[in-house]
Amino acid sequence: MNEVTMEPGTIWLLLCTALVIFMTPGLAFFYGGLVKAKSVVSMMMLSFGALGLISVLWILYGYNMGVLSDSGDDLIPGVLGNPFGADGNDFGLYTLVKSDGNALGWVAFGGSFAIITTALISGAIADRARFFPWMLFAGIWATICYFPVQGWVWAFNDDGMTGWIGKFGFGDTSTQDWAGGTAVHINAGAAALALALVLGKRVGFSRDLQKPHNVPLVLIGAAILWFGWFGFNTGAAVDDTGASVIFLNTLGAPAAAILGWILVEHFKNGKATSVGAASGAVAGLVAITPACAFLTPLTAILLGLVVGAICALAIELKFKLGFDDSLDVVGIHLVGGLVGCLYLGFFSRDTGLFTGGGNLDQLGTQAVTAFSVLAFSFIVAYVVGTIIEKTIGFRLKEHDEAAGIDSVLHGEEGYAL
Repeated sequence: MNEVTMEPGTIWLLLCTALVIFMTPGLAFFYGGLVKAKSVVSMMMLSFGALGLISVLWILYGYNMGVLSDSGDDLIPGVLGNPFGADGNDFGLYTLVKSDGNALGWVAFGGSFAIITTALISGAIADRARFFPWMLFAGIWATICYFPVQGWVWAFNDDGMTGWIGKFGFGDTSTQDWAGGTAVHINAGAAALALALVLGKRVGFSRDLQKPHNVPLVLIGAAILWFGWFGFNTGAAVDDTGASVIFLNTLGAPAAAILGWILVEHFKNGKATSVGAASGAVAGLVAITPACAFLTPLTAILLGLVVGAICALAIELKFKLGFDDSLDVVGIHLVGGLVGCLYLGFFSRDTGLFTGGGNLDQLGTQAVTAFSVLAFSFIVAYVVGTIIEKTIGFRLKEHDEAAGIDSVLHGEEGYAL
């Protein structure tokens, strides 16, 4: 029998990958509890559908699209890798069986991010999206948007960062995004806003429609997300003593964000809610994602307090601006991702305005890259979503929506009592 040796760093990476994959079922619980009782199966299926589809697409060609050698091997240097893996270091379909098992751990880790980023979008179209058009959208959006964008942010070789975002910077700064403020949260949040506009408002859209049908399910989902997020943020620090501060910041920021959110609820409505606490934790996790490796624990707590309060206020935008983001993907992920990325311009340990260089270079760098991803993702999602809606139809018919999306689309009920 051949002896197989696995590096300690790879063992840690695979454990973190399992944690991140577990986050998608956690997201399904979180989203499922927030919708109406007759939509819970449909809502959870959007996440599980993404889990199935994006995993396969990532292995077949998605990983390769983000492998940027910054040379003639790229389809577009620094922007788009070859889906068929022409750079000689790929892990595409035809070389999977020949590749180093330790290196393939990074392929699996990256795939777990692709899955949940796509699944996040579905919260904006709850209660009214048809399943197979969603699957078509998810596959196209991931291919055109997520697979290349994650390479813009994280692709590197022995000479350093190779994606245009990873290399971008004013002065002596470079883009700081440890685990996905741009590639994950702003990317998904902008796409969610686009789809909410394409599909329009739910029947009877109002504040009363927002009441979750199963609060314990929401809290279970939030707990799973927070648990998995420790793998999300620390997985890339396989041989790095910085993993400890990343881990601590992933505890401190969302904990403080709970306080920030429920304080806003208390002063606005006189009551702190459990759904608000869960949403605050998620908002804090979103904001600390890009910043966890670049902040001290104290500035991470401050970030949590700030983003918890801001996101608690931001979820009201849909009522004021008239778009139906069903489960507040825009208010939590887009806004929280922007806050986390821009916060680094002020408080990043070595280059922030208040804590490092004393200039605006880092803030300018963060702003350019964050809003570039926002614009790109919004345009892609809006165009793809509109084409699907105008051709095969993306939104469920209103009478089917009223009858119950679970029974109409899936022939099942969440609670057969």
